[in-house]
Amino acid sequence: MIKFSEIKYARPDLDKANAEFKKAMQGIASAKSYAQAREGYIHYEKVAFDVNTMYSVAFIRNTMDTRDKFYDGEMNFFFEENPKIELVQKDICKLVLDSPFVKDFEKEFGTDFIKGMEAQIRLADDCVSADKVEESKLGQEYSKITASCSVDFRGEECNFYGLMKHMLSRDREERRQAYKAWADLYESVSGKLDEIYDRMIVLRKRMAEKLGFKSYIDMAYLLNGHYFYGAEDVAAFRRQVVETVVPVAAELYERQRERLGIDVLYMYDEQLIFPDGNAEPAGGKDFLLKGAKEMYGEISPETAEFFDFMLKGEYFDLETRPGKHMGGYCTFIHNYGAPFIFSNFNGSSADVDVLTHEAGHAFQAYSASKCVPLASQVFSSSDISEIHSMTMELFAHPYMEKFFGKDADKYRYAHLSEAVKVIPYMCLVDHFQHEVYSHDYTAKERRACWRRLEKIYMPWRKYDGNAFLEEGGYWMQKQHIFLYPFYYADYALAQISAFEYYDRCREDKKAAWRDYLNLCRAGGSQSYYELFKTGGLTVPFAEGAVERAVKPIAELLLNKKL
Repeated sequence: MIKFSEIKYARPDLDKANAEFKKAMQGIASAKSYAQAREGYIHYEKVAFDVNTMYSVAFIRNTMDTRDKFYDGEMNFFFEENPKIELVQKDICKLVLDSPFVKDFEKEFGTDFIKGMEAQIRLADDCVSADKVEESKLGQEYSKITASCSVDFRGEECNFYGLMKHMLSRDREERRQAYKAWADLYESVSGKLDEIYDRMIVLRKRMAEKLGFKSYIDMAYLLNGHYFYGAEDVAAFRRQVVETVVPVAAELYERQRERLGIDVLYMYDEQLIFPDGNAEPAGGKDFLLKGAKEMYGEISPETAEFFDFMLKGEYFDLETRPGKHMGGYCTFIHNYGAPFIFSNFNGSSADVDVLTHEAGHAFQAYSASKCVPLASQVFSSSDISEIHSMTMELFAHPYMEKFFGKDADKYRYAHLSEAVKVIPYMCLVDHFQHEVYSHDYTAKERRACWRRLEKIYMPWRKYDGNAFLEEGGYWMQKQHIFLYPFYYADYALAQISAFEYYDRCREDKKAAWRDYLNLCRAGGSQSYYELFKTGGLTVPFAEGAVERAVKPIAELLLNKKL
């Protein structure tokens, strides 16, 4: 078995790849039978994912150290070439859709396969190739700026993640100072971030106009693979959240204020759930990986096999350090059948959150890669993919003693309550983006819009007079707004499904796991609504779905019956 560190990177020979693409296209165009057309398409996919494998390796190593000039250069190479590759994909899609065997393709590979090809034809065009290159480079510029941010806090050089442990301190003054340092750090680069986002908005709107979309919002939904619902459906979901979840979250925060014994719950108090301190992992990276190995060994034979593979291949980069990209993610290195988990551990319970979350993505990709017919179907659309990750977080609850010892119950309460309280914020991020791309806001107006929406979705939020945050600067801390437009609602939608699995697991663990495993194995081989049937889930857009999913969770939390 090859370890990640042993994977040799070589820039793809795109001339050779293009020659193979032409052979594949000729095979599809001249096919006399479905078997021949299929063979042509499979050949195309193999070559495409040879290229994609090297892209994944370069991307991972670039995010591991954004200052590495070699991989920075390789990512620029891909930024320049990806739009050209998309045009080749468009030609392939046209050949398949125009083929007399298109129904055979749909029968074998599913409706989503065809919908994805139709979307590719709509989205790939030479008229936006240069714009896509510019968009990628703006994203890279944003990542470099945020990755390079650091501040001296109490004698320690801290980036954004390094400040988080101070934000969780039992000492309220330390929390206040840490949050001020955090806000000041964002404010210090806010001019640059505003400029980057201004350029991104103009660029994205321009691409949408060139491609004939009514708005960038419509284009973004298609980019995210949301073929079966639109902005009106998501707005109706957000309404359910405001009516159902916001009051529960407000009550949870009020009880937290009382528990902490303070008159006003400020932003810097929100993350401290217990007056004697939140649950913290009883060790660092090696300790957490040991506990995770035991946990996944006990959950199921499938998770045991998966995590052993991850450990043997060292397909992780977990600890924060200077120059490392912010956040966490999971990607898949196709030619090695290997997921990769990226994180920024900081010694808090969030380390366990992200390990279980990204492991949910990784487990799904590992499982689907052995079941789905096409490499392109390993992952589903993001609104389904986040169900895999968020459900894994909750399925991990019975094993938290392995990470927190006697504080396991504290973790379980905090994690479940945070899962409820964050849903309104997720919807706020989504609503904010709908507003931003529907208006021509200045940077100041954008902040005012955020603060106005914040009072609807997060009426408990108080900034203790911090001018930058009071005027709406908090939006800048969400990298998805910059890098992954309109993705964030998918977390809220998925959390509703994860709650449904959690409630079912308490009644019949084997049945809940069976349905979850079926959902993971299906990957992206089925359409959105088909996947809900496969996973035995309720579609979250259904009227009353949010209340039905959240009500039993709220009862557990408010009655302390965990």
